[in-house]
Amino acid sequence: MKQQVYAIGNGPCRVEMTVTLTGNGLVVQIYGGDGPHVGALALSQPRPSRTGNNKTSCSTSVLTLLGHKEDEVAKPAAEKIAKAINQPVVVVAGLHVDHAGTNTITELVDNCQQVVQMFINEYEAN
Repeated sequence: MKQQVYAIGNGPCRVEMTVTLTGNGLVVQIYGGDGPHVGALALSQPRPSRTGNNKTSCSTSVLTLLGHKEDEVAKPAAEKIAKAINQPVVVVAGLHVDHAGTNTITELVDNCQQVVQMFINEYEAN
């Protein structure tokens, strides 16, 4: 197994993503803020699009812990990565900042999207 860590941001808006390559797919952990934890997970399996346009779609299942909103990070990350690598992907996400306002939440979500793109860029380059 190969493991790689990606990080972006500072202070409470810092996001870290650990990617573990397995024999058939990836396990991705996205954590950040003041209290990294397990808030949601998404399992995404790529498949041919039903539109017949030679594009890739995904079938995705999501589990979210009561009171958490990390599904809004886990699902799009799992789908984007699965489409890029054409393998199953599990994303576990947990981000928390006490009394976070709209700007902080937006920055955390943007940072999540950026670490996902960092991985995809590196994957496609190799």
